[in-house]
Amino acid sequence: MAAQGGVLRGLAKLLLWLVGGFVATTALAVLALRWVPPLTSAFMINGYLQARLAHDASWHLDYRWTPYERISRHVKLAVIASEDQKFAFHPGFDFEAIDAAIKERERGKRLRGASTITQQVAKNLFLWPGPSFVRKGLEAYLTMLIELCWPKQRILEVYLNVAEFGPGIYGVGAAAPHFFHSDAAHLNQPQGALLAAVLPNPRKLRVDHPSAYVYRRQAWIIEQMNALGGSEYIREVDAGRR
Repeated sequence: MAAQGGVLRGLAKLLLWLVGGFVATTALAVLALRWVPPLTSAFMINGYLQARLAHDASWHLDYRWTPYERISRHVKLAVIASEDQKFAFHPGFDFEAIDAAIKERERGKRLRGASTITQQVAKNLFLWPGPSFVRKGLEAYLTMLIELCWPKQRILEVYLNVAEFGPGIYGVGAAAPHFFHSDAAHLNQPQGALLAAVLPNPRKLRVDHPSAYVYRRQAWIIEQMNALGGSEYIREVDAGRR
């Protein structure tokens, strides 16, 4: 009996060390990324592996880190208007959107996404695509960690650099020259809205060959951008420095 108790204590101690090591490692990684541009992301690695497994020789990774100051305010506002209109004010989770999504599901409608930009940064940087309770739990933990360690401006900067805008095209620094023969600083409102319009599914929704659905989303995003107040909203994000 005593031996069994010793084994259990040993396992508990090992588990404690593993959990502590995981928390320390992830906390240090997130803290470092407050200042250091990420060299890659989990989604970039996943895209590369999928292309290699499918023997897709046409897939090429295009990722060019672009500082916040060199990204057009139109793109910043477009992704907020499209993905997370309460971004400047929530603590990483939009609880009203989550509650609304759950109620829609209870009424028999398809479960819609309620992820914030911070949650998408956590997922894109560190996790894998596809729904699972394990991934959602890790995503929630990393979201809280990112909100604790980064200002809102940094969260938006990283999102705009790691979001996928087309197969192998990650970040606005790569998307701007690829689709518009421009740089990220000079994108206008329609271009920013068009980029944001494909974010729900950049493998199927195309910036270079927009469908009627993409054009409708672009028009809706422009309406939302105007309603949010343009530069005033971006100043709210910038004021969130820590």
